Amino acid sequence: MLRFGADENFTNKIVRGLRRRNKDLDIRTIQDANLSGATDSEVLEWTARENRVLLTHDVSTITKYAYARVEAGLPMPGVFEVPQFVPVGVAIDDLLLLAECSLDNEWSNQIRYLPL
Repeated sequence: MLRFGADENFTNKIVRGLRRRNKDLDIRTIQDANLSGATDSEVLEWTARENRVLLTHDVSTITKYAYARVEAGLPMPGVFEVPQFVPVGVAIDDLLLLAECSLDNEWSNQIRYLPL
């Protein structure tokens, strides 16, 4: 099962819903990791160290840093960008489907946009 890391700006409603719907899901927030205020580069470094796919609403800047990691040959387990307008229930359903049905490292070096 995929491991997720939720960016600082990622809505807690989705995080709580994911945890409620699947107790075995491994999801940590930036706040859980004591990285509040970290730069995008630091967040991506943390997700790489932890082998976590990043969940974010930050469609404007995180993409640039994620692709820079890939171009530099640095590990990048993947990014799922969830625009703010996506309904919470839809985001939870899509993320659970991805978490439960994906292969290990399937999303490495990729950025995907929800909804599916």
